[in-house]
Amino acid sequence: MNGAPTTTATTTTTTGQSPPAAPGPRRPEPRGLRVPPVLMKILVTSLVFVIALLVTNALDQKQGAGDVWNLTASVVIGGAALIVQYLVDFEKRLEEIETGQSDLIRDVKDNLVNHHVALTELVDDRFRQINAATELFSNVDRSVLRSDAVIKLARRATECGQLNNETVKTFASLEIERLAGLLENLSSRSADCLGENQDWLIGLTQCISHSLDATSTSVDRDFWDSEPAARYLEAQTDAVSKGVTIRRLFLVDIPEEIDDEVRALCSNQRALNIDARLVALSELPPWARHGTKSDFIVFDRELSYEIDQDTNDVNAKTTLNARSAHVEHRMRQFTRLWDATLGLPDEGIPQPAH
Repeated sequence: MNGAPTTTATTTTTTGQSPPAAPGPRRPEPRGLRVPPVLMKILVTSLVFVIALLVTNALDQKQGAGDVWNLTASVVIGGAALIVQYLVDFEKRLEEIETGQSDLIRDVKDNLVNHHVALTELVDDRFRQINAATELFSNVDRSVLRSDAVIKLARRATECGQLNNETVKTFASLEIERLAGLLENLSSRSADCLGENQDWLIGLTQCISHSLDATSTSVDRDFWDSEPAARYLEAQTDAVSKGVTIRRLFLVDIPEEIDDEVRALCSNQRALNIDARLVALSELPPWARHGTKSDFIVFDRELSYEIDQDTNDVNAKTTLNARSAHVEHRMRQFTRLWDATLGLPDEGIPQPAH
């Protein structure tokens, strides 16, 4: 405002105090002079020698002893002082050695104890693993499962784990987990998977020894023209040749759904010695139609293979159920349907209307 040039204060603050100075480098702390042990012993010995010489000289003036005696006595006293110092050092070092040996012995004992505990735990763990493996293979030998196949599975799984191929190892691990999950579920007599598992269907057909009783609804029509259906029929033909009885009911809702294609399907399976029948549910009594909405297959009257459909009539889930009560329920249901078709004309295959 008064025309004076403005200046910037750089050395003071509003309080009149100067800013704190930056800390400079720390000065090293002074260390005390350390006298070497040998020099210290020499100094102490010399001091004792001088004191002894002064004392002997004082006594010599009173008693009249010779200078040789004074010097000899001083040397002896100085030497004794030197020996005493070495004895003190020796005792100190001996104590340090004893302490070090005690610490070393204690550490060795602790290490031996820890090693013994670790070795004992390792041996116990290995024996537990050996016992578990022995028990496992003993159970396999006692079961109806082929022990050579189980051993082969374990060996091949180990070989896959040693491959230098992460994709193969990951896929092998997933397959082992899937198989382990299936076996775990089968041990509780029930297993399921999403969609229709045709490998289960064909594999179970290859395992039967007595009977196969099945229902087939309109949902299965497209299946019979597929490649898995051909393998399925081949497995059934092999089973029939071994004396297995196979019965199949093709179910439709009303007689108008029975066309030439369905009749041909039923006739073709009869040509394979499969006892196939075709029936419209509306022509059966109410007691026979109860619970016929889903397809099921009963193998050897011990296990039920069932396919559940979603709201769009698409096969959504496959279930294996070996619980006795459920299998008996399915067999009663199939028997009701089968008995109701025994009185139908044309051996269960209605002829087309003329």
